[in-house]
Amino acid sequence: MQAISVCGLLIVAFAALWGQAPAPGKATAPFQSRSASAISYSVKDGEETVNITNVAYELADDSAAGLPAGSRLVLRSTTRSKEILGDKGVEATVTLEAWPFGADLQGKARYVVKVSGVGAQTVQGGLWIVDRATDPDVRWWSIYNLATGRHLFDTYVELLRFSISRETLTERYAGLDVTPDNTPDARLKEPHTVAILVYASQEKVLRETLITCDDRERAALLRSYADTSRQLALVEGAGGHQALRISISTDYPSPPKTAVISIPIAKDDLDLAHAELPPGLHATAFRR
Repeated sequence: MQAISVCGLLIVAFAALWGQAPAPGKATAPFQSRSASAISYSVKDGEETVNITNVAYELADDSAAGLPAGSRLVLRSTTRSKEILGDKGVEATVTLEAWPFGADLQGKARYVVKVSGVGAQTVQGGLWIVDRATDPDVRWWSIYNLATGRHLFDTYVELLRFSISRETLTERYAGLDVTPDNTPDARLKEPHTVAILVYASQEKVLRETLITCDDRERAALLRSYADTSRQLALVEGAGGHQALRISISTDYPSPPKTAVISIPIAKDDLDLAHAELPPGLHATAFRR
């Protein structure tokens, strides 16, 4: 399995008490901020290089978990990339910043997060999703709480969003983390490890489930970035009962074979006692 770094450079800096936001009841003064996007192309010793900087602003309201009622945040995402034309992959970083609405945007941000990545977007006003795929052969994303900048989890399938209730909107999120060989967590270097299913709210990870395989060679194949495709879906059964379904398929030239794992959701938790797995695979509670 290819080894990549999942840590990147992470800086989270908190301004004291929301920075210099206007006092309650005081009108926000008009303000303006500009940040330049740019592209440049250069040639040196026959090597063509393109550098791109993209900057975007957004406004988040108190629907984001962790923000006080009536408050807002000004968000800025900056993506900087360097690509050598004809080479595979790109050097790129994403910087996420947030200020209380009305604060001086030249002053200290409430938080700053900087990681390797090729882009970022907000999700339902409560999460940041950073696309970490600087290597086009390995697609993965990092998920952050929008109010605090805190890292929640990584996922090697697209983030799954759903509500666990039909009567009221109770938003939950799920992902599948396939840790690389150079993970700092020694427990996840165990050769029977396949992946970690993550179940979360906007504020925190609610449950992690470690998936393992008795056969070490099959485990290595199931967690391979190059030889395996993965999908995560929400399925509903009779009576509205929900379950998370993981499909892990081996790619060509290996013989086509798909392992399907189904883990029910009950009482806002993963019901491991009623999980359905192929022979030789196991799902157990895990905490990092």
